[in-house]
Amino acid sequence: MNRATYYDYIEERLITLCTRVELRGKINILDYHLHSENFYRDLFNKLYAWNLENLNSRIHNVEAIDLVDKINNIIIQISATNTKLKIDNALNKPSLSSTEYNGFKFISIARDANNLRSQSYNSPAGINFVPATDIYDAKSILQDIYNLDINTFETIYKLIKSELGKETDVLRLESNLSSVINILSKENLASIDSIANVNSFEIERKIDYNNLNTSKEIIDDYKLYHHIVDKIYSEFDRFGCNKSISVLDTIKSGYVKQSLELSGDELFNLVISNISDRILQSSNFEKIPQEELEMCVGILVVDAFIRCKIFKNPNDYNYAAP
Repeated sequence: MNRATYYDYIEERLITLCTRVELRGKINILDYHLHSENFYRDLFNKLYAWNLENLNSRIHNVEAIDLVDKINNIIIQISATNTKLKIDNALNKPSLSSTEYNGFKFISIARDANNLRSQSYNSPAGINFVPATDIYDAKSILQDIYNLDINTFETIYKLIKSELGKETDVLRLESNLSSVINILSKENLASIDSIANVNSFEIERKIDYNNLNTSKEIIDDYKLYHHIVDKIYSEFDRFGCNKSISVLDTIKSGYVKQSLELSGDELFNLVISNISDRILQSSNFEKIPQEELEMCVGILVVDAFIRCKIFKNPNDYNYAAP
């Protein structure tokens, strides 16, 4: 098994599920909720050795509770659109105040939990809910999957492939990234002589914070082109909503996977290398010399670095010009 290839497939399917996109015609939107509940039931049972049941398959539309494990005392709510208000409302439903669930852990599944885990919530008496650890999203689930032993990893892959459809169409997924490279490669970069739209001092702080010693030269060279990339993203988005976000998310997802094992210059160089490999496999990539490709990818990665998509930010980081 090629762990990296299968991990890419798992990542794409989980993110697709979390964003409530219809999956290749397999899931009708009317039965999406039930399918999601059953999928997460099976996934979490294999991933965490739980004993979850779909409560809605026995009792129709139980408020705030989708899955329950009465052996490990766990109740789960699944939502692709979670907000603090929605979680608070769920925690205050009468079903959670029942003595039947006294001492149970409440878990919420959201599309993106970054801004939810630091919030305070009003948990009913008898319900255990720690936002920092009990709100799951695609990113946290993927990290747990990545760290699995190879046999369990393969089991999870087979489950996701069985439930969520056929192999990922890599060429389709990479088309937006390649389109941006095609545009960038035609820019006259030699005419750029100003970096007035970036705060060089702040970028230096971030470089030092992440121990990017040898990568510093690349970042210093390519930060010059940040506003060119910004202009390309703006033009690119005229042809389709959020396409630039998909490009930045592609760069970020590659970084997140590799950051589990690497850091510093080694991680920075690998992100550039992996993005270059993806583009070379794309059907819409307009062939350019290898040196130009590496330069254009470097510019995109440095741009993602500047705008907080990859690597950790120092306190009060602000890349915009003062």
